[in-house]
Parts: sequence; structure tokens; C-alpha cells
Amino acid sequence: MEECLTRSCPCLRSLWDRIFKSEKMNDGLERKGSNGDLRPVASEQDLEQRYKTLPLEDSAIYVALWAFEARDSDELSFDAGDRFRVVRRDGDWWTAAKLDSGGSVLATGVVPHNFLERTESVKSQPWFFGKMNRIECLSHLLTDQNKDGAFLVRVSETDNVGHVLSVKVKNKAKHFKIYHSENEFYVEESCKFSSLLDLIQHYQSHPLASVNKLGKPCVRRKPKQQDLSHTTVDMWELPKEDFTLENKLGKGYFADVYRGKWRNQTNVAIKILKNNESLSQKTFQIEVEVLKQLRHNHLISLFAICTSSTPYYIITEYMEKGNLLELLRSPEGNALDLEILTNMAYQVADGMTYLEDHNSIHRDLAARNVLVSEGYLCKVADFGLARIIKEPIYLSNETKIPYKWTAPEAMELGVFSNKSDVWSFGILLYEIYSYGAIPYSGVSNKDVLKEIKRGYRMPAPSQCPPFIYEIMQSCWSKQPEDRPNFKRLKSELHECINRVT
Repeated sequence: MEECLTRSCPCLRSLWDRIFKSEKMNDGLERKGSNGDLRPVASEQDLEQRYKTLPLEDSAIYVALWAFEARDSDELSFDAGDRFRVVRRDGDWWTAAKLDSGGSVLATGVVPHNFLERTESVKSQPWFFGKMNRIECLSHLLTDQNKDGAFLVRVSETDNVGHVLSVKVKNKAKHFKIYHSENEFYVEESCKFSSLLDLIQHYQSHPLASVNKLGKPCVRRKPKQQDLSHTTVDMWELPKEDFTLENKLGKGYFADVYRGKWRNQTNVAIKILKNNESLSQKTFQIEVEVLKQLRHNHLISLFAICTSSTPYYIITEYMEKGNLLELLRSPEGNALDLEILTNMAYQVADGMTYLEDHNSIHRDLAARNVLVSEGYLCKVADFGLARIIKEPIYLSNETKIPYKWTAPEAMELGVFSNKSDVWSFGILLYEIYSYGAIPYSGVSNKDVLKEIKRGYRMPAPSQCPPFIYEIMQSCWSKQPEDRPNFKRLKSELHECINRVT
């Protein structure tokens, strides 16, 4: 495949190399927290790998995919389409020289590396997205910016599938395998082409199965930054004065949540804690420092905290569509089909797999603690905070326990584990496929444990496929050791995506 692709589209050579020759980094070691939980910490090797300066690969020219506004004095503002030569690569932030049309340097500064792409791959094939799974594909195609006919070509993560043409049709995605043999590419055996480019150009003016014709290439979703700026990468305590509060997003027993801005330019979510007297400032800072190191595409990025005065602030990235529970109950959520619902369930399982691999327990997994942005990108929120903020409540006031989401061993004995999170995930699946219904309808909080102990399990929601309900039931096994882990759940849900389409 590599030979055919690079011979037909030599401009994809560098992108191919980057896709298939990337190296995996060690994500961190472990240490025990004050309650005995294993916690990830960055080793010296991790930090060296993350921040080391990489050698330049020649004098390649890069182009900006999106505009960026500098947030610090040594950062560089630029517009989409601006051209660069990279001077230095340091982790997620590179030093680059912005060039004019003649190649002369206009300015030099620090830029986010994921806003740049090598010119030969971007300019020639804006529709080629490289290695991408079905879930990521949906989150790109289904944004409001893309109209019917928007398309992309991706390399499937599934073995032996190869290239896939994905097209947006009526807020759904249709996927066509691109076959290749003897230097020919085709979707329909009657129409074969010498390159991917020829194939795409043909279907931009001719129908393909149920698709009238291909429209514009899919708009590349602007990546969210995992830090407020390159200067805050290793900072977790920031002054409150840097943040302004805007509209209120939600109200809870432990905190109120607002949309806000950092330095009047970057949208953030600000969680204002109510019960600061029960928190040790030092312990809180240490725990948040650890949580900030947990980085994954399906976990909310924790930017900073403000604890110099009460009330304490927790600063995270802002997600446009709000929490999953409210989305499911809205008219927009009611219109979501089974493929999108299953994709969202998979994304949550993916984020929880990362937490499981890093020996971190959520303790309060529910649809209300999953946030959603454009393209139905889902991220798990509030991971690890339940132990810091809510544990005194869990132990001293039973009425504040989220009984209907909590595993029986956690309710009875206060034993929390990744397997108690799996139980909660089963309840979250019920919420997803019931479009936000309240679990154990008609059963009071105080009776939930009694019903569970006598063997009662909720029936499947009316539109839930049987194979999804089987996964729910496995999450609700009486013995924690009989429940699947998140790695297995992620794999099972990935298989389910093809079954619901």
C-alpha cells in the first residue's frame, strides 16, 4: 500500500512517514496518594522526552491550518495560510520563523505545533486526514461548518481496511472502502483510477452510490490547546485576577460552574468551589498537580487552580455543547442516531481506559460529568476530584452519595476502584441509550442498594440494541472481579459501532 500510495501521490510521502513511524512515549510512573491510591507522576525520563529539543528535518516549509492569537510576549500571532520555517521544536510548542511570499523572515516566536503542517501535504490534498478511526472521523465531519457532501480520505485503524472515503450526508457519515490493486484505486470496480487524486476528482462531478457527488473537503477541526499558553505548561496555581467570569453554566452541591476568560482572550470553564473549609490548600494543590499531568483526547484538560483566597477556582477547557446529560435531553440530543450514541459511549470508554492505565479512579462517572463540543467530541470531566472534594461528604452524609450511579461495594463499604467506575459506566450507558432518563425510575435513593442486592437490574431502554444491553449487564456484575475492564469495554464498543450502522 505504501508503494502504491507514494507512487500515485508522492506529495503524501512525508505524511505517510509521520503517520506510521511515530514513537510512543512513556506516559508516567506511579506513586501512592494519601489514601493508598496509585497516582501517576512524571519521571525524569518523561520530562526529558516531553521537553527535549528535536533535530530539524531539513528546511521544510510549514503552513498554518488555523489562525492563532499570541497569549504571551514571546508567542507569535498568525493567520491561516501563513508560511513558516521551524527553528526549534520543544514539546507541544515550537519556535518558528514566519515568512513572506519571497521566503524572507518577517518575525520569529513560539507557536503551537499542532496548528502547522508541512506545505506539500496540506496544499495538495486538503481532504487527506491520515490515520484516523471512525470515531475521530465523525467528530470532524459532523461539525456545523461542514455541509452535505463534505468528505475526507483517511487511513483506517482497522487492520486490512486501508483507505476509506467518508462523506457527510444528512448529519450522518457514509463510509466507502477504497480498494487498490496493481496501481489502481477504486470504490466501484467499474471505475478505476491511477491515483487517489483522480478518484476524488471524478466523484466531485459524478454520483457515488447514494451520494449525489462529493462537495468540499471536510473542514479540519481546530485543535484545543492543552495549556493556556506555553508559559503555563508546568504551572497549576494562577492568580484569580487573570480570569473574568461570564455566564453561569451550572449549579451543584459542591460547586457552581461559569464560562469565563483567561486574560480576556481564551475561553475557559471556571468551577467555583463552595466548601473550601474542608479542603487543605496544600493537599489540594498537590492533587491537582497530579491530575494536570493526565492528558488524553477524551479527558477534559485541567489548566490551573486559584487557591490564594476563597472561594477556590478550578480552571478547565470550555466545551461548547455543555454536559452530555443536558444534550441527550435536548431536541438536538433526541435526534441523535445509534451510531453517534455508540461513538460517544466509545469515547468515554477510551478516556476511562487511559485513567485505568494510569491507576486513577474517577468515583463520580455519570453523563453529567461528561462534556461535549462540536462534532460530538466527548471528554470525561471531574476525574479524580471526587476524592479531594467529595470524600468527607461521602463518609459523613449519606444523602449526598450519588446512589443510583454508585457500585454496591462503594455504597456499603466505601470501596472505590476501577471496577466501581465500570459499574457507573454501565449506568452512564443506560443514560445514553435512554436519551437522559433517570436511572431506577420510581426507586428511591435509600432503596436502590436493597434492590440491587436482591438481584434487580434495570431493563434495557426501548431503543437500546441487545448487544449494548449485554455490555451494560456485564458492568453490573455483583462481584467487581466479574466486571470487564475499560480496555475490554472500549474494544467491545468499537465492534458495536459497525453493528449499529
